[in-house]
Amino acid sequence: MKLVVIGGGGLIGRKLVSKLRRDGHHALAPSPEAGVDTITGEGLNEALAGAQVVIDVAIAASGDDAAVLDFFQTSSRNLLSAEAAAGVAHHVVLSVVGADQLPDSGCFRAKVAQEEAVRAGPVPYTIVRATQLFEHVRCIVESSSNGDTVQLSPALVQPVAADDVASALADVAVGTALDDTIELAGPQAFPLFDLARRVLMASDDSRQVTADVHARYCGTELDDYSLIPGDGARIGPTHFEDWLSQSNNNR
Repeated sequence: MKLVVIGGGGLIGRKLVSKLRRDGHHALAPSPEAGVDTITGEGLNEALAGAQVVIDVAIAASGDDAAVLDFFQTSSRNLLSAEAAAGVAHHVVLSVVGADQLPDSGCFRAKVAQEEAVRAGPVPYTIVRATQLFEHVRCIVESSSNGDTVQLSPALVQPVAADDVASALADVAVGTALDDTIELAGPQAFPLFDLARRVLMASDDSRQVTADVHARYCGTELDDYSLIPGDGARIGPTHFEDWLSQSNNNR
């Protein structure tokens, strides 16, 4: 099966391409550097020729809310149009658990707009909403640091390993399009500030993490369950402490 991974150079994309190839599929990861640009549409027709599935795990470059929204809307519109012309049978897109619950966040509004474009598009689809990645907790810490103090919400999160997200996407991609949304999370829930504290302690980082109900995440305040999946979510097998131990051993 020929599958095209948009955003194949990122954390999830690299793992996904490797997983698909190990499973015997013809997986490609076109990029702007290789002459394939989802914003301008350049090279899309050639890249998608003969593809059965497109998996979109691209992330927007840093920018203001309007730029991020424009990226996801334009990229999705161009992709779906090219897929329809190429006869692609299944469009899979990676989104975020809770995106539709946090309208005050520009980045979440952009993901909701991307989902809406996919639902309204001409290609059968599956939307996979995943929770926060283990691998991104330190980035969350850095964006919330003020000197030696880190202020984060006590809201619950149920993070998942990037490997588990890639595996779930691979399984979904080779299956029948659902024309629906599924959720993916890790096996354990933690208060966000406590998750950050664990990561810092494991690397002997002396910064102090404090809980602040008004601390913003992606530009918005959270309630206790803003980022928690609903009933029936798919659960990744990797436990946070196991991932953390392995991650520190690989340093």
